[in-house]
Amino acid sequence: MATEALGGLSPIEAFACVGVAGVGAQWLAWRFRLPAIVLMLAAGLILGPVTGIFIPSRDIGALVPPMISLAVAVILFEGGLTLSFKRLADARPAVRRLVYVGAPMGWALSSLVLHYGAGLGWESSLVFGGIMIVTGPTVIGPLLRQAKLTSRPAQTLQWEGIVNDPIGAMVAVLAMVGVTVWHSDLAIGRALAEFGLGLGFAAALGVAGGVLLVRVFRRNWVPEYMKVPLLFVSVLAVFAVSDSILHESGLLAVTIMGLVIANADLPSYYEMHRFKEHATILLVSGVFILLAAGIEFDTLARLDWARTTLFVVLVVCVARPLTVLISLIGTNLSWNEKILIALTGPRGVVLVAVAGIFAERLVENGIADGEQIAPLAFVLVLATVLLHGFTLKPLASKLGLTSGEKPALLIVGGSQFSTGLAAALQRAEVNVLITDSNRDHLRGARADGLPTFYGDILGEAAENNVEFLAFGAILAASDNDAYNTLVASDLGPEFGRDSIWQVARHKEDRARHALPSQLGGQPIAGNRTLAQYLDMLAEGWAFRTTRLTEEYTLEDWHEARPGAVPLVIVDPDGEGLRMVAPDDEFEFVPGMRIVSLLPPDLVERISNEAEAKKTEDQKEKARDQAEAVRKNNGEADYQT
Repeated sequence: MATEALGGLSPIEAFACVGVAGVGAQWLAWRFRLPAIVLMLAAGLILGPVTGIFIPSRDIGALVPPMISLAVAVILFEGGLTLSFKRLADARPAVRRLVYVGAPMGWALSSLVLHYGAGLGWESSLVFGGIMIVTGPTVIGPLLRQAKLTSRPAQTLQWEGIVNDPIGAMVAVLAMVGVTVWHSDLAIGRALAEFGLGLGFAAALGVAGGVLLVRVFRRNWVPEYMKVPLLFVSVLAVFAVSDSILHESGLLAVTIMGLVIANADLPSYYEMHRFKEHATILLVSGVFILLAAGIEFDTLARLDWARTTLFVVLVVCVARPLTVLISLIGTNLSWNEKILIALTGPRGVVLVAVAGIFAERLVENGIADGEQIAPLAFVLVLATVLLHGFTLKPLASKLGLTSGEKPALLIVGGSQFSTGLAAALQRAEVNVLITDSNRDHLRGARADGLPTFYGDILGEAAENNVEFLAFGAILAASDNDAYNTLVASDLGPEFGRDSIWQVARHKEDRARHALPSQLGGQPIAGNRTLAQYLDMLAEGWAFRTTRLTEEYTLEDWHEARPGAVPLVIVDPDGEGLRMVAPDDEFEFVPGMRIVSLLPPDLVERISNEAEAKKTEDQKEKARDQAEAVRKNNGEADYQT
């Protein structure tokens, strides 16, 4: 076989292989708009059981279990950092119900499905059932963007994934610790006592570690550049100490430590959060490649595929719908929204990572069917990701819960420039939304019937009321340069730097006013300030939308519109748009539409030509109608 022929990789080659495969799969997923987890699964299977290039047990050996354990600890700590009690209290009632009612009900129903459907014992069912509460926050985001759901179901699904991520892991940890103590040689009373002491120690250690770090950060006992490294090593230390007292309790300790830090309102929280996101991407990629490469086809072959299929069907068609529909009784969601949420529950990387490590622990405790958890997790993840990846958009469209197929631009800042651009974009069949925290700035847009949002786009009100998932690009064009830069910098990581644009700042061309390249958005054509654009409009410049065809090409457009400033290009298929950058030489595609600013003389000439054509059309129409009347009345033909 390929395994024997290659002879294995050195540890350094193995680590490089895991990194390249994991990050490469995530990049390909982003590039081709595919679920990253599917490509990582394919990459791991190809490297491992298919070709034998990388076999974790052979090439890394004893390092595999501790590496996965530490990676899962950081992943769960990241989950704890996302769980702010304040934001949960402010979340929609539907999200709270899915947490308070849905999580325990999901655990119970999933355990029943695993026991009676997949045929697992109660110990394995309770542990794996807890993990199955997690609905894949790393998977649901890309699916929601692709489907372009309306606000309420999209935010409910997204928040459910974020909040239930650490809760599902904690439930699984508790179940695993219980199983470990139960299968020890201790008497029941002493086993329960050690179980309680172990959990109490883990919880206390997590709280103490979080409180200590918060105090250290608040009192500036460490410099800013050392906060993230200190956080990282603290996670590893808390995990190791707690795990040495009671197996698997370290995962509970680091999750609780993340909760404490998330709710401390630290000034450095966002910097830590972004670093944590980057670390999590690397760790998730690595864990998934390790687990997929370690899968053996013999293990998959030993699965009872009739029971496995029944298990997946029961999860998708019974356990998930029942959990959601019962949890959402009495909420303000419509039946269509409840049905969509009930039929959408993709599982992700966290499920596979945690299932893989707990499977080994169950086998170590003498529970033979624990070895089925990892392959069952792979099957469930693959089935749900593929199922929802192909059905979510058609289902949402059928239920009338999509934001439409049109491209969309969110414009921050209400002004005559924003209003004119938005109106021109609407003529190009682009959805727009103008936002501003000053109500007076939105009067013109409202008078023209344009969609608006009154409030701070970075505030919680916008998070609850603006359908961010519906917008593919953002233009920061308020009257405050600093706020434009803040908006572009804050939303850039979420939307992508290539989708964030900004009008030029006052004096930005001077060295003392220049900003680092990582701040702000991309400049638009002309690289003018908002004041300069408004001056142009005051001088008589006007927005126009032009559609190019095979007969009317880009060269014809340039020739007919000398001095025009192209601002936005709308794709011919109507699926996307992009702002035109300074000195951007865009290519001609038949059907594309150009939104541009035209100089006053050109506006007047085109208007005169349009009026003349309109008059000529009216004359021709009148002649045709007169001729038709005369024929109908039998009058003699004559020239008017």
